[in-house]
Amino acid sequence: MPLVEETSLLEDSSVTLPVVIIGNGPSGICLSYMLSGYRPYLSSEAIHPNTILHSKLEEARHLSIVDQDLEYLSEGLEGRSSNPVAVLFDTLLHPDADFGYDCPSILHWKLEQHHYIPHLVLGKGPPGGAWHNMEGSMLTISFGNWMELPGLKFKDWVSSKRRNLKGDRVMPEEIARYYKHYVKVMGLQKNFRENTYITSVSRLYRDQDDSDGQDRDISTEHLQIEKSKFVKTNWEIRGYQQAADGSQVPFCLFAENVALATGTLDSPAHLEIEGEDFPFVFHSLPEFGAAIGQRKLRGKVDPVLIVGSGLTAADAVLCAYNNNIPVIHVFRRRVTDTSLIFKQLPKKLYPEYHKVYHMMCTQSYSTDSNVLSDYTSFPEHHVLSFKSDMKCVLQSVSGLKKIFKLSAAVVLIGSHPNLSFLKEQGCYLGHNSSQPITCKNNPVEIDAYTYECVKEANLFALGPLVGDNFVRFLKGGALGVTRCLAIRQKKKQHLFVERGGGDGIA
Repeated sequence: MPLVEETSLLEDSSVTLPVVIIGNGPSGICLSYMLSGYRPYLSSEAIHPNTILHSKLEEARHLSIVDQDLEYLSEGLEGRSSNPVAVLFDTLLHPDADFGYDCPSILHWKLEQHHYIPHLVLGKGPPGGAWHNMEGSMLTISFGNWMELPGLKFKDWVSSKRRNLKGDRVMPEEIARYYKHYVKVMGLQKNFRENTYITSVSRLYRDQDDSDGQDRDISTEHLQIEKSKFVKTNWEIRGYQQAADGSQVPFCLFAENVALATGTLDSPAHLEIEGEDFPFVFHSLPEFGAAIGQRKLRGKVDPVLIVGSGLTAADAVLCAYNNNIPVIHVFRRRVTDTSLIFKQLPKKLYPEYHKVYHMMCTQSYSTDSNVLSDYTSFPEHHVLSFKSDMKCVLQSVSGLKKIFKLSAAVVLIGSHPNLSFLKEQGCYLGHNSSQPITCKNNPVEIDAYTYECVKEANLFALGPLVGDNFVRFLKGGALGVTRCLAIRQKKKQHLFVERGGGDGIA
């Protein structure tokens, strides 16, 4: 029996859900899949290329990975994530992927319905999250099979949708459709609610001296005065759901656990400089693409300023370059900086990004050459200000200033998650509580094996919020959270039986 009536709209519920997941991108989808009772086992004839890991897996072949010691299995493994469970699950799903091999997964999946943990997944749009909003003209950075979720091979799905499968990289809209289809084919729809917007997630507390046993939302000041008097209980999740007619239907849910799977694409990062709010300054690739699509920039003599040295900025450079729009490309780093993302991408697989990197290196500004007709890079520069007459002021690392007339500017220097529904905007959950949460510099601080927030019990975070930006690695978060909740559920069942509660909890 589902805890919430299966309707398209959420309603207030006095029933407390075991889990509410905020965010319906690949992190939230994968967690829902595993909470629904799907369990990974070592395939009967599988042999992992890492002999030490394989011998560990053989020790408990009869157990699902969820029921094994993740710290023991993860020990000694290395990969492109700082989270050990993410590295473990990735090597089980894609053995030796970082060495260029396309080896099959050594896992097979079973649906064990007695492991189902009731939950809801709340998202602003359809399942797939931000993938539905990405610019459609660009190829994904990862191979299609690295974007897939457990139990449904991406290649099998995409080959049924289009005849010619050229290469291993795909369009974002195909990934978005795959995630939406995945929720349907895996039977997860009953757990998902679309068009939901969260306004607050807060802890309820119980007064130990209160005879009525009621949970209350206690003020921070009151808590600090009488900390020992109150016991943390459940979470209260408030928000609204947008109905078909555009009206907003408020809801209030209660949950024992909350999992944050929001991603980090909600709020584009700003330079925080004078004139950045002028209408000719964009902060997203779709905005810039729309301006080009509406022919607002074509035929203009003045260049477009693109700020940033990541892949999104490179996409913007390609977008302008392919539409014959001259580009001034400004970034703070040296072109030889080893941390530039281009250094990590094989040339044969990512020729378009290496084309941008080649231009960054070979077509840089000098006082002799001035601005080139199609593209000019400005390494070790930053933007000082934008002016109302569509000019910008740049400054070099040596302090030299330059002024240029623009047709538009695109600032693509990363993004921040929107955690406004949490106290302190969620900052208190980060490694540095005085700074906003960011994927690279200040992710949410979690237990390495359970993904539970170090600073807040029964609150979990996964995906980009904990530094796992690639779909390959965010699946490990779902494994860690599921194992943690499964262990706690067993403990609750045993306590229930010991206290004479019958045969346990269904």
